[in-house]
Amino acid sequence: MADTINGRTAQHGADQLFLERWSPRAFTGEPMPQAMLDTLFEAAGWAPSAFNGQPWRFVYAHRGTAAWDPLFEALILYNQGWVKNASVLIYVLSDRFRRREGAEPSPNPWHSFDAGTAWGYLALQAHRLGWAAHGMAGFDKAKAFEAVGADPEQFNVEAAVAVGKVADPSILDEPYRSREVPSQRNPVSSFAFEGRLKA
Repeated sequence: MADTINGRTAQHGADQLFLERWSPRAFTGEPMPQAMLDTLFEAAGWAPSAFNGQPWRFVYAHRGTAAWDPLFEALILYNQGWVKNASVLIYVLSDRFRRREGAEPSPNPWHSFDAGTAWGYLALQAHRLGWAAHGMAGFDKAKAFEAVGADPEQFNVEAAVAVGKVADPSILDEPYRSREVPSQRNPVSSFAFEGRLKA
């Protein structure tokens, strides 16, 4: 029997955690304790990575601190409209190189894949703790590199993430308010293929 949560249905027995977690935009703005944020980062750090290279990096700021403004201003205006009420803003970076003691750095073709996995772990841990994490691609990359202090020859800025406690959607203006529902997903048959990709 299929499970349905948040208007989402698992047809093949996926854990309810995956149906429960979603990416809201309405946040209360309440402060997030640093110890709890560190728990999210610790969970991210347990993600698998090629050769255990762990290429993910996280640059963050709590709302209301001096570190917040540069990170916030790198977002596009559309995202600034709702991220302003988040508790924490994070940028996810990945190291383009595999770095081993005693060896020259070598290109790591899987840096983005591994950092994406780490972000997924962070998002699931946030949900487990009663918080929400909303990843986004809507930011100016040049401003983001400047804000986080990263060399684009060495790192890639993969995404921004807003973290907060979920608030009632009524706090949002349009067009955000009407979009404040868990999104659906394509069926497994549309993206998993035995033996060969089908168009």
